[in-house]
Amino acid sequence: MQTRWADNDHYGHVNNVTYYSYFDSAVNGWLISTTGVDIRELDAIGVVAETSCRYLAELSFPDRLQVGLAVERLGTQSITYSLAIFREADDTLIPAATGRFVHVYVDPQTRRPVPIPDQIRKAAAQLATPNAGR
Repeated sequence: MQTRWADNDHYGHVNNVTYYSYFDSAVNGWLISTTGVDIRELDAIGVVAETSCRYLAELSFPDRLQVGLAVERLGTQSITYSLAIFREADDTLIPAATGRFVHVYVDPQTRRPVPIPDQIRKAAAQLATPNAGR
């Protein structure tokens, strides 16, 4: 992932809210590439119910990033993702942030919680940590 010029604020570093965009892009990009389906076409949509971010180091344009992703909890109607953003520096990855992202799956019309679609559940199970089912 590449930072963009527009990601920087007037302090010369990536603005804090942009980290959430990186998290969102990592999760949804991974879901689309892993399931092979357009997640917008499923019978349920994952809406963000909770996010958090711990900032460890500054980022700025034109930093190159890698985002690590794991499933911390795989519930009936929700998935909790753990994420980490790293800045590429030569042959080293420098931790820049860690975070959590909770998707609750809802019916597109009623917006009421529904079970996680099978394609999403199977993909998420591949990244599940040992205690993810709890």
